[in-house]
Amino acid sequence: MVTSTERLARLLQLASPALPVGAYSYSGGLEAVVEAGIVRDAATAERWIGDVLAHSVARMEAPVLFRLCAAWRTGDRMAIEHWNGVFLASRETAELRAETVQMGYSLARLTGELGLGEIALEEIAYPTAFSFAAERWKIDPQAALEGYLWAWLENQAMAAVKSVPLGQTDAQKMLLSLGKRLAEISARARLLSDDELGNFAPGLALHSSRHETQYSRLFRS
Repeated sequence: MVTSTERLARLLQLASPALPVGAYSYSGGLEAVVEAGIVRDAATAERWIGDVLAHSVARMEAPVLFRLCAAWRTGDRMAIEHWNGVFLASRETAELRAETVQMGYSLARLTGELGLGEIALEEIAYPTAFSFAAERWKIDPQAALEGYLWAWLENQAMAAVKSVPLGQTDAQKMLLSLGKRLAEISARARLLSDDELGNFAPGLALHSSRHETQYSRLFRS
C-alpha cells in the first residue's frame, strides 16, 4: 500500500528541478521580453510571470493537465489523444511547441526506465507525460496539478535570476507572492468547461517568435 508520505515524496520528485527533462534550458519566452526591455527588474518580472500564469497557464495548461489526469485514470485513450493534441495545437510558436515536446519525450522516457510503463503517442506534450506519471504513482490530481504549477513557476523564477538578472532573494519573494495563487488556479481548473479553455497571451507569442532569431541567448525558448 502506498502511503500519503510516499505520494508526497513522489510528487516532490516530479516537481523537482532535478527531474532530468531539461526544464532549466527553457525560459518559456521570458528571455525575449528581457531582451525587449519589458522585464527589467523584480517588479516587472513578477508582473510578466503573473500575467502568463493568469492568462495562459491557468486557462489552458492547468485544465488540460487536470483532464489528462482523469483520462489516464479511466484509461480513456481517445481523451488522452484529444487533450494531448489540443495542448500541442495551443503552442503558438515553434519554440514553445518544441519545448513541451522535448520535455514530454524526456519524461516519457524516464517513466519507462522507472518501470511506470510506456506512453504510446507519436508526440507527447509535457502535461501528458506529467499526468501519466502522477496517475501511475497514485498522486491526487489536485495535488499533481499544484505540483506542476509550482514547477512551472519555479522554473520561471530561476530563468529570471539568470536573464534579468535578479538576486536569489528577489526570486524567493516572487515565488512567495505568486505561489499564493496556485491553489485557486488549481481549484478553478476543475470547473472550467471545454468552451472556456483559452490561451490568450499575444505578447508571449510575439516575443517568443522573436526569440527564435534573437542574436544572443541563454535559453532554448
